[in-house]
Amino acid sequence: MQARIQGTTMPVLEIELQPNESVFSESGELSWMTGSIQMATHTQMGGGGGLFGVLKRVAGGGSIFMTEYRAWQYPGTVSFATKVPGHIVPVEVGNGQEFMVHRHGFLCATPQVTISVGFQQSLGAGIFGGDGFLLQRVGGVGTAWLELSGELIQKNLAPGEVLRVHPGHVGAFQASVGFQITMVPGIKNMIFGGDGLFLAELAGPGTVWLQTLPISRLAHQIGEYLPQGESRPVAPAIGGGILGGVIGSILGGDQ
Repeated sequence: MQARIQGTTMPVLEIELQPNESVFSESGELSWMTGSIQMATHTQMGGGGGLFGVLKRVAGGGSIFMTEYRAWQYPGTVSFATKVPGHIVPVEVGNGQEFMVHRHGFLCATPQVTISVGFQQSLGAGIFGGDGFLLQRVGGVGTAWLELSGELIQKNLAPGEVLRVHPGHVGAFQASVGFQITMVPGIKNMIFGGDGLFLAELAGPGTVWLQTLPISRLAHQIGEYLPQGESRPVAPAIGGGILGGVIGSILGGDQ
């Protein structure tokens, strides 16, 4: 199996499979494939796990159905493109190495990689969207490819080093990194700071990948140009103090 990432602002991942090699993704991720690739949609992919594995994957923000792409008699290629401007990041999973990824960040993986719920913050679910703030845990053994939006900023945190981030900018991080959702400190900061009510706090050691273009911010910017009647008004997801932060997050989502 060989993989290469092509393009710049809207990259595509092209994976060349040898006979009987395969990768899987959530349903609907395919961009194109050669005629020698066969696809099969299942509920049990990514390490299996039966019904319990399916429920854990769905709880982590994933899809019920996963699609396998396999080369049978001849080599072939399958390609997955990003849905918004951003980057595709390959990560190696195994030997205790797992990753936490924002709920829309999983692109595809080799067969023994698993996907499950990694973090779910029910407190303030209306702030982060109807399902709360979710992170997927990517584990198992193999290679996974992640999709992060906007430019990519990588931070290598030393033990005990703390980074506070707007939740929408959290792209992925090694599972060794501590993570929690905290309130913005200070009443004046919450009311007048314009940065919303919550911050994600990440503590080293480990690597963190930050994304500069949260999906909620992109959706808000596009929504302003849609004709009336085809979209609802969306307040900014970032900024506006308590009122702007709450309304913007409820309508736009901070995920």
